[in-house]
Amino acid sequence: MSAELRECEIKALMLPASDRAALAERLIASLDNLDDGENERLWAEEAERRYQAYKAGRLTAKPAEEALQEARARLR
Repeated sequence: MSAELRECEIKALMLPASDRAALAERLIASLDNLDDGENERLWAEEAERRYQAYKAGRLTAKPAEEALQEARARLR
C-alpha cells in the first residue's frame, strides 16, 4: 500500500459512518466503469497477492466445498 493510499485510508476511517458508507458506495461504483481488460488485470493482481500471502502463511485456506457451503448458508 502506498503512503498516499495509507494516508487516505486513515482519513477516511475517521469520517462518520454515514460519510464512510457514502464514500464506499462511490468507490465501488467507480469500479463499475472499468473495462473488461482492466477488471481482469485487477482480479489477476488480487489473486496473485492472495496466493503469495497464502504461500507465506499469512492466509489460511479451506476446501472449496466447505467455502461454498458457508456461502450458500449466508444467502439463505
